[in-house]
Amino acid sequence: MGKGTMELTEKTFNETIGTGLTLVDMYANWCMPCRMLAPTISSLASDYDGQVKVGKLNIDEAPSIAAKYGVMSIPTVILFKDGEPVAQKIGMADKSAYDQMIKNAQ
Repeated sequence: MGKGTMELTEKTFNETIGTGLTLVDMYANWCMPCRMLAPTISSLASDYDGQVKVGKLNIDEAPSIAAKYGVMSIPTVILFKDGEPVAQKIGMADKSAYDQMIKNAQ
């Protein structure tokens, strides 16, 4: 994981997304597109360090959270603002798509 990327768990998830903007990458270790997306997520964490929290949540270890937000396929990246989902991208996207999600929510 890159600078600023947090590994989220069922215990830390709600507290982390509770305030401000948090970009969460829902992934699994066996998911090849998730692995391909990881450098983009790390890059976003560096770009938005101090402005937006960036985290990764392994859905195999946190199935209740995946179910709560209707995550049916991965990678799914959800942007939360003060605990509420405000944008979501399913599947791989380029970095500019995630940049736009963040800019639209700021």
